[in-house]
Amino acid sequence: MNKMYWIMTGSLVALAAMFVMLSRSGDMAANDDGDTEGIMLFCAASNRGVMEDIRAAYTEEFGRRVEIQYGGSQTLLSQMEVSATGDLYLPADDSYLEIAKEKGLIAEIIPIARMQGVIAVAKGNPKSIQTLDDLMRDDVRAVQASPDATAIGKLTRAILQETQQWAKLDQATIAYRTTVTEAANDVLVGAADAAIVYDAVLHTYPDLTYVEVPELSDVNSQIAVGVVKSTPRPRSALHFARYASARDRGLKHYQEHGFRVSGGDLWSNVPELKLFAGSMLRPAIDDTIKEFKRREGVQVVTMYNGCGILVAQMKAGQVPDAYFACDTEFMDQVPDLFPESTDVSQNELVILVEKGNPHNIASLRDLAKEGLQVGIGHEKQCAMGWLTQNTFREGGVQKEVMQNVTVQTPTGDMLVNQLRTGSLDAAVAYLSNAAGSGDVLDAIRIQGIQCSIATQPYAIRPDSPNAQTASRLFKQICSVESREAFAAEGFGWKVPSDADGEND
Repeated sequence: MNKMYWIMTGSLVALAAMFVMLSRSGDMAANDDGDTEGIMLFCAASNRGVMEDIRAAYTEEFGRRVEIQYGGSQTLLSQMEVSATGDLYLPADDSYLEIAKEKGLIAEIIPIARMQGVIAVAKGNPKSIQTLDDLMRDDVRAVQASPDATAIGKLTRAILQETQQWAKLDQATIAYRTTVTEAANDVLVGAADAAIVYDAVLHTYPDLTYVEVPELSDVNSQIAVGVVKSTPRPRSALHFARYASARDRGLKHYQEHGFRVSGGDLWSNVPELKLFAGSMLRPAIDDTIKEFKRREGVQVVTMYNGCGILVAQMKAGQVPDAYFACDTEFMDQVPDLFPESTDVSQNELVILVEKGNPHNIASLRDLAKEGLQVGIGHEKQCAMGWLTQNTFREGGVQKEVMQNVTVQTPTGDMLVNQLRTGSLDAAVAYLSNAAGSGDVLDAIRIQGIQCSIATQPYAIRPDSPNAQTASRLFKQICSVESREAFAAEGFGWKVPSDADGEND
């Protein structure tokens, strides 16, 4: 008996160890894309201090190597474009990421923190510099970072040109430096009395202080990191980008270094994003979600169902990170969870019949013909059913047609299946439900009734611990490839150009 006990105990221990190893290997596989060389980050010199802390913490936690090249934002962008190398690009202002994206160099953009433009002076401010005009005094030596190579130089020039102050400051500037840290160093060693720099840069300069002036209030930069589109290591690159932007990892370092931070996802080695979506959207977004999971190294748990059922689940406490509804009506039912949404696509109700239309159905009123078996969506369980009832009411046929309704389902796919088997003579469903069944079904458009059009909104829960990840999924859903998938499934497009994935 003792021998049997030890055999059983040993087996259980071995199984437990195997389970842990499999779990860890699965966890690693979600982020491992065969990278053994580490990743390369092109990083603005203004972020050097904080990024060195983040790199050290990341390497200690995961044992992964991160090579970093520092320099001016424009210089790094030009180098990245010419060399066609690198995995990540972190300039001192996200305007450079927009330029890089327009050039086709950047895929994802992940926001991190903000910096404010200020005037750096020696501790105690010996020259009593209080205003921008003080930089033009004969006894003040002012330096700047180059407007052609750095973010702060570019922003300062653009803002002060608008207020007609740039020419005078340019004339008073004794030198331009290739990085913002070089400008700060001039003040530190006494080669200059003042320099226009970012406030966060001075975190590592205890002998310097700064003066905020109203003329530079708009000289503020959003720090974000971009994933290079051509990287052969997207999951490794995104893994580090998520770490740097996580509120309980990288953002803690950014805040310690004097940057202004807000938001950020909670760190998870393999994030799990929960998405609720109306069933009719599944054919249009399924492949996009699979590709997103592959590239990001994350898990996306999708719950497809009738939107009435999804809303009921949410009100019962099952709260997703993002919700993609079949119609705005069902987004409006959960305003406390999703106060803001973006309309993505449109779908229309149609009458589906057997190929050749043997019952000669041409309009809603024809659905009231004697002996017809009609199927519709369930009004309480899905947007399609709710929309159908509104359409019947607007068309003045609700009472007559409902006498022929023999089936009410939570999804349009169920109606299509019953039409294909001959259980129904006609069904009112979405045009997208008929996609792929053109060989056996005909779709008859409902004329003259505006409420037969459904609009599909996407929303992210504001307090989601994965809000940034959900936002990147939204951008992927708005990509050109995704739009083509929507069109192939019979959807129209609604996303405005300033909100989609090509113009973010």
